[in-house]
Amino acid sequence: MRTRQVPRAEWEPFFNAFTRRHEGWLATVRVIDSRIGSQVEARDLPLEGIVVGRSQGGSLSILLGKRPDANVEHPVERPEQVWVEITDQGAEAALEIVSADGRRTILEFRTAVTPEEVDGLVREPAVD
Repeated sequence: MRTRQVPRAEWEPFFNAFTRRHEGWLATVRVIDSRIGSQVEARDLPLEGIVVGRSQGGSLSILLGKRPDANVEHPVERPEQVWVEITDQGAEAALEIVSADGRRTILEFRTAVTPEEVDGLVREPAVD
């Protein structure tokens, strides 16, 4: 595996493309903080998207879940660095967002596959 830092100037187009590639993928969000240790904020929920905030100082929001009873919005305040973890096969396996206070937010996919491996798979229709 290797990691790549995403330059801040590229965050908005990167997250827009990342969301298109991974929308609906099951993801876990973990926060690592020197005071509280490692805490799971959401587990195995479908990724809805990652949004870049417009406020001064910046923020990101990770949106998960498709059902009203299972929606999670995880804000990341004052992000300074974004790293993407890439498997040896070229699949994006995880994101790490480092905040100004040192807190790390990690979004991991249950399964990491390349876009080519996903092509042709049929999503199950939503059940009302």
